[in-house]
Amino acid sequence: SNDAYLASIQLAVEGGAKVIATPGFLFEEPIFIAQDMYPEVTFILIDGNPHNADYSEYRTNANVVGVVYSEEQSGYLAGYAAVKDGMTKLGFMGGMAVPAVVRFGYGFVQGAEAAAAEMGLESVSIQYHYTGGFDATPEAQALAASWYNKGTEVIFGCGGGVGFSVMAAADAAGKKVIGVDVDQSFLSESVITSAMKGLGESVEQLLEQYYAGSFPGGQGLIFD
Repeated sequence: SNDAYLASIQLAVEGGAKVIATPGFLFEEPIFIAQDMYPEVTFILIDGNPHNADYSEYRTNANVVGVVYSEEQSGYLAGYAAVKDGMTKLGFMGGMAVPAVVRFGYGFVQGAEAAAAEMGLESVSIQYHYTGGFDATPEAQALAASWYNKGTEVIFGCGGGVGFSVMAAADAAGKKVIGVDVDQSFLSESVITSAMKGLGESVEQLLEQYYAGSFPGGQGLIFD
């Protein structure tokens, strides 16, 4: 809940934190509130920009920077590479259809299509589905298993715990998975690559700017 996020931010501030990095779009509304409550604290909001509850006001104070990503570029490369590696039956299983997940998915489809065109293929197919949430569920695992059973060779598991469901299905079927956001190869031997966003690098870059006195506060940045 927003209250829980704000309570955690308060604990960090009371503990002496001067910079707080918050990962995920669910922090957008809490940071919208916290930027006024703690003007002396700097906030790095990853995957979003601060707004109020009904999205009627977007405001990024001088002590905040918002970062969103061109996920379609990373997704494109994943789809392109999968087809170039010889896979022609692909799947995309996203979580909630939020902008970041949609961008990953659309890029994945376009990358696969581009590789197929280059190679003169006419038989590339993509199963495409949003689960509506970010949790690992039996339903998501069952759907992934059904795709694999019908011949899907690799699924891009794009959405938090949804990816764990896909990996479980892939492990059972001896098939492949593309991870998301960060390098997920350590989670399962089925993960052949990951469409990464550079989350850690983003925070490091902004922290360097903070300590150099050049923090781009008040801005919404797009990293590609």
